[in-house]
Amino acid sequence: MPPKRRRSDVQPGDPVPQGRRYRYRPGTKALREIRQYQRTTDLLLLKLPFARLVREVAISYRPIGEEFRWQSQAIQALQEAAEAFLVHLFEDVNLCAIHAKRVTIMQKDIQLARRIRGAWGGAAV
Repeated sequence: MPPKRRRSDVQPGDPVPQGRRYRYRPGTKALREIRQYQRTTDLLLLKLPFARLVREVAISYRPIGEEFRWQSQAIQALQEAAEAFLVHLFEDVNLCAIHAKRVTIMQKDIQLARRIRGAWGGAAV
């Protein structure tokens, strides 16, 4: 039987023993993330990719030879409105999935929610 190793016997380059990581039950982490996102008011989409998307879409609507300039508050207002729209849409989509006795949302739930909302997504007119 080989003798037990002491800490002083550890040589440089030896792998560091690591304990086993704790595994949460399925769904525990998802519920924790849901609670975290419900508590926070931060933006969920990254700012720079959203700003690039806004500028790219604006290019297709500008007159030829014109250049748009964007204030940071304008892009931030668009992002907040877009995120509010998406959050409200996914709330409705989740209700459609629950009504169909499912917990997983599907594309048909999104299509149904948008059809029920109307042409402009249920915006009050």
